[in-house]
Amino acid sequence: MDGFLLSRSTRTLRTTGTRDRFDSVAAATDALGAGRTDLVVGALPFDPAAPAALTAPETASSTPGPWRPMSVPPLPSVRIEREIPTPAEHVARVTALVERLRRGELDKVVAARAVQLVADAPISPEALAARMVTRHETSNGYAVDLSAAGDGFVGHTLVGASPEILLSRRGDTVTCRPLAGSAPRRRDPDADHAEGVALLASGKNLAEHAFVVDWIRDVLEPLCTELSVPPTPELTGTGEVWHLASPISGQLRDGAVGALQLAALLHPTPAVCGTPTDRALETIRELEGDRRFYGGAVGWCDSAGDGDWVVAIRCAEIDAAGTTALAWAGGGIVAASDPQSELDETTTKLGTLLGALGLAPRGGNGTSSGPAGDTLTPTSHTHE
Repeated sequence: MDGFLLSRSTRTLRTTGTRDRFDSVAAATDALGAGRTDLVVGALPFDPAAPAALTAPETASSTPGPWRPMSVPPLPSVRIEREIPTPAEHVARVTALVERLRRGELDKVVAARAVQLVADAPISPEALAARMVTRHETSNGYAVDLSAAGDGFVGHTLVGASPEILLSRRGDTVTCRPLAGSAPRRRDPDADHAEGVALLASGKNLAEHAFVVDWIRDVLEPLCTELSVPPTPELTGTGEVWHLASPISGQLRDGAVGALQLAALLHPTPAVCGTPTDRALETIRELEGDRRFYGGAVGWCDSAGDGDWVVAIRCAEIDAAGTTALAWAGGGIVAASDPQSELDETTTKLGTLLGALGLAPRGGNGTSSGPAGDTLTPTSHTHE
């Protein structure tokens, strides 16, 4: 896919073509500041030390409201080839992490796993994005060409539907809405309501959420003359998951600090990495290796510094041939985490992407299946 899409409830931005490519925030910021481009779009990797995938597009169009595709093209049959790591290995990994957390080595760390998907025919990134936007109208749908990141990414596309806004900037106002702490949705309305109420009262999840809010406060306070942070989170939901959310807003001291620079400062938050950040990031590198652009950020910034950036979750990276993809999901691990529940959390989250491909947990009986009989198997009580 030679272009960029970000579909939000308030606005959709689509671009085509590439006039210039940047593999770092500094290079893209310089181009904006020097007037060599009036718009930069793309993605930041999970690991700040890795190359970014940012471009100056040839054309851009902005329309109000979410993207409304004229049609949703069919997708090919897809099967799950393998899980990385296996479910048993993920449980063992989380068990070891909990022990490290209880020893005080970390306060929180996010553990992620992936599924490798193989398609019978090329997956169209635009068709998958259309399916995800249609299925998840309140999420932020995106499709990003990753070629600017260089070798290993040329022709690859990141496609997803994120429920989480990293930040928006308009003029001197910056807003964030971090999500951390979650629970599964239920088909029965009473059970679903009970899950939400329990989440709002969960000490484990409230503590996990507080790590994220405190991080954002620490980053933004020196940059803002005013900063509004709610004392307690609110409940918000997607089709699969309840989340704790905190709407944060501030007034910037320096109008020269643009959305792209803010994204680089805020990312990765404890919601996708952990805390202390440096120690959590090193732990993830040690145990998981390269997360590529999963857990990164997707968005845009214009020459005035305005822009939107969403957290790159609920996503898959499609290869250049379109026949292989990696889909990721993760969860925040704290000292009170239960390893089996954390495995189940990743299965619930994978449902957003896999459901668009006909592979998703059915719910209720705790099983998941696809056209070829592929399975992901959460227990009857999943927790996120």
